[in-house]
Amino acid sequence: MQLKDVNLTAQEVVDITKKYMIETYQRFPFVATRAKGMYLYDENDEPYLDFYGGIAVNNAGSCNEKVVAAVRDQVGDIMHTFNYPYTIPQAVLAKKICELLGMDKIFYQNSGTEANEAMIKMARKYGVDNFGPERYHIITAKKSFHGRSFGAMSATGQPDNACQLGFKPMVPGFSYADFNSVESFRAAVTENTIAIMLEPIQGEGGVWPATQEFMDGIVALCKEKGLLLLMDEIQTGWCRTGKVMAFQHYGIKPDIVSMAKGLGGGMPIGAVCCNAKAASAFNPGSHGTTFGGSPVSCAAANAQIDELLDKKLAENAAEVGAYFMEKLAALPHVKEVRGKGLLVGVEFDFPGAADIKHGCTDRRLLVTAIGTSVIRMVPPLIATKEDCDKAAAIIKEAVEEAASK
Repeated sequence: MQLKDVNLTAQEVVDITKKYMIETYQRFPFVATRAKGMYLYDENDEPYLDFYGGIAVNNAGSCNEKVVAAVRDQVGDIMHTFNYPYTIPQAVLAKKICELLGMDKIFYQNSGTEANEAMIKMARKYGVDNFGPERYHIITAKKSFHGRSFGAMSATGQPDNACQLGFKPMVPGFSYADFNSVESFRAAVTENTIAIMLEPIQGEGGVWPATQEFMDGIVALCKEKGLLLLMDEIQTGWCRTGKVMAFQHYGIKPDIVSMAKGLGGGMPIGAVCCNAKAASAFNPGSHGTTFGGSPVSCAAANAQIDELLDKKLAENAAEVGAYFMEKLAALPHVKEVRGKGLLVGVEFDFPGAADIKHGCTDRRLLVTAIGTSVIRMVPPLIATKEDCDKAAAIIKEAVEEAASK
């Protein structure tokens, strides 16, 4: 049976999903049937302007033609092999990323959570190998989000969030400090601290960019105390903020950077890229993966990076993002607009984020809500000013409707 030959109504798809799947997602009220560029299409082939972007994944546009072609070509050669043979897609991608970021080594994973898990493991093992068994403590930021596996979840600085509730006790060895406060991080350093782990922009925390002063201070603190600097670029990476990686805005370079989402163009892939010092912690047996570095995902990532660079989508994100934020700032009930490039958050002066999100969906614009008063947008980086005009007009209508309730 070919899936394309399955004939189900939209309601049958919903009913089957609800009957057989464990549902932890707040579903949109439609069945997605295809996607292209800036749009996701429902069962009636109605287009939704996608400012969700697969949650910062479809950076070069949904079903980008060159990414799709790369996947089709690779599937016919090797769809999967274990990580003992060498493969061309892995090698080409490794060279491309390391040279682009000025790093020495890379290790592939399947997702952002796994990339952060690998980054945490690498930092801890580096500390234990070089300084002793107690040197494993890592400081992260309050309101951060690093993933849902136990290590990444424990690194997430939201102990009262649903992410952690019901799963405690967390993995020991983490503590949290105030984002954008060097002194708070300094106060959290102990003799057992080996690393500081940060998002350059807190996405799930409400879209809060790090300040230049904070980043400079953290780099100096790491140098002073002999700490590794770990940068979580799962959401901010691959041209989203106007640079290939968001840390480049600050003129710094971390010891390890994690990446995923926008790297694969829609195929699942994550990675940690690091300097030789940090890479020395991993040796045969210390870490591994069955599917990480999949030939198909690496082929997709190679094509995705080429598209991002060839089409200057970092530059487009910077220009269009600045325009979009200016448009959003003029909307009613806006308290603050925050972000960089096309990672944009809007905080309103009333607790109506969920109503605004649903109002946008009703008008066929996809955005997400964070907490009670913030909506976040991470559209494909091919977005135009006209797309932003359309989105802003829809958000305005949704805000006015929500505020009137």
